Amino acid sequence: MSAERYGVPRVRPAPSPAGRRLRRAAALLLVGVVGAVGLTGCAGADPAAVPDAAPGGAPPGDALSVIRAVPDALAAGPGSRVATSLQLASGGTRITIRGEGVFDHAAGVGELRVTLPETPGAARAEPVTEVFVPGLLYMRNRGAGVPADKWVRVEIDSLPDGNLVTGGATDPVTAAELLRGVQRAEYHGEVELEGETTRLYSGVTDIAAASRAAGDESRRRQLAVAVGAFTVGAVPFEVYLDERGTPRRVRHEFSFDADGGTGPVEVVSVTELHDFGAVVAVRLPEERDIWTGAVVADPAGPARSG
Repeated sequence: MSAERYGVPRVRPAPSPAGRRLRRAAALLLVGVVGAVGLTGCAGADPAAVPDAAPGGAPPGDALSVIRAVPDALAAGPGSRVATSLQLASGGTRITIRGEGVFDHAAGVGELRVTLPETPGAARAEPVTEVFVPGLLYMRNRGAGVPADKWVRVEIDSLPDGNLVTGGATDPVTAAELLRGVQRAEYHGEVELEGETTRLYSGVTDIAAASRAAGDESRRRQLAVAVGAFTVGAVPFEVYLDERGTPRRVRHEFSFDADGGTGPVEVVSVTELHDFGAVVAVRLPEERDIWTGAVVADPAGPARSG
């Protein structure tokens, strides 16, 4: 199975002129949210909470080999439902962006509805619908300047971090692909997660190494553009694997410098997978529904893409 079953176009190695224009003008959700950290951010639940690991349960092999095999194990299995949490912390303030949806892991195609934190005194924003395909991201309900019935299309390699976090979520395929660059890994034993026995591993992965080891050219380019986007390329992680080596929960820790010299922003991205075998029906937007108009930036909130 591949993304071609969805009619996904082949992505060129270099971004199109529209993609280059979007590099700055089409900064995604996180860009505006980072600007609000420490100003209008609200405290959120800590997605870093980890259940106590129980000793015992021999690991099924060398930890590094197990972790490097995670992306292939995910792609070999059925699709699933997905829940995401992206927590940003800076200056003692935290905000959390949450998403939920479905993903076809073999094809790398999925859909999430991403909910931004509420801004005090502002009307509650509708979730942003995001459709992921290899090399492309489609978004609906992007706000100012974009009609409600239109989609914004962004080429992933036009984004400074390859959309590891700028879309407000780390999609499950990308979260798994990052683990191909694992540098250190440790097995912590068996842990019960949502009523299922899983094996808990932690360690450090490297974005550049993950790019070199990526499973296909699209993912290779995506991770390559992310190299240098963060303060450090070494990314601490935790992953919970089921008996097949399929990830049930992946947690990454990123760090980057915010604009304006406000200090580093720490990002904890958690991707949870459940209900494997769920029907994944993702419909790509028609070309006539793609917005090609002007981009409007909202300095008080998330940047708007067009």
